[in-house]
Amino acid sequence: MREFELIDKIKKLLNQDIIGDDTAFLEKEKLNITCDVMIEDIHFRISYPPETIGFKAISVNVSDIVANGGQPLYGLVSLMIPEYIEEPYILRVYEGIKSASEFYNLSIVGGNISKAQKLGIDVFLIGKVDRFVSRKGAKVGDDVLVSGTLGDSNAGFRLLEQKKKNYTPYELKLIERHLRPTARIDYINYIRKYVNASMDISDGLSSELWHIATNSNVVIEVYKDKIPLSNELKLFAKDNELDPYEIALSGGEEYQLLFSQKPKNFNPFLDNTVIGKVVDEGKPLVLLDGKALERKGFEHFSK
Repeated sequence: MREFELIDKIKKLLNQDIIGDDTAFLEKEKLNITCDVMIEDIHFRISYPPETIGFKAISVNVSDIVANGGQPLYGLVSLMIPEYIEEPYILRVYEGIKSASEFYNLSIVGGNISKAQKLGIDVFLIGKVDRFVSRKGAKVGDDVLVSGTLGDSNAGFRLLEQKKKNYTPYELKLIERHLRPTARIDYINYIRKYVNASMDISDGLSSELWHIATNSNVVIEVYKDKIPLSNELKLFAKDNELDPYEIALSGGEEYQLLFSQKPKNFNPFLDNTVIGKVVDEGKPLVLLDGKALERKGFEHFSK
């Protein structure tokens, strides 16, 4: 199986055009809804602080709601709990869930608990949206932008996998960006008003660029030296002899935003960066400095 091919087949089987964005838009009710699951040893390690696991489980779903212009309202949380996890650990996970819910001003109103082989957290969220912004709206002439900096989360994950006894201050910042990402709720009103196409960066920038190009039937050209990098990522790449741009393009779990808009709508007061442009319509294509960009990033079932 390949994740995105499987999603396309399920979409056709169900005959549901609504499937394919970060969230599903219920136009009559003006709601957008989403669900996302985090599984031990795929999305997190059991050794991570339980509070960060709970906080992140909420953040990744809020990020999807926000990416389509929604304001998160209510959530359900389902837990899959193995025998080796004890009650105090689960309560600490819920401390993180509670903290995130308060931060995003949403209410957790129920859920489910089941026995499982590994710990899993499945979150279902409902958001309110006045104008739904999908992946399909990119237009020729649009600028292509990202919020924040990219690559930090993946660098933080790599550092955690090193299992060092002591980390430098810059390394701790990168680790925090992986363990406790914050969804960009500060962009909600801007997305609703100005953005033509939008999604969050969860699987990697290169993969998400292809999603927008494919769904909008456009050609996107981006420039490597325009991709925003943090000073911490640059230090990490230098110390580990890695290419920081490669990390930024394929790292994933950023929960920053990728969006397109008319150039006149650029807002210099937001931490957004123009990384490219929609240059043509027709057969989907993504170019990096004039050459076809390979689609890299996280994908379930990839080998």
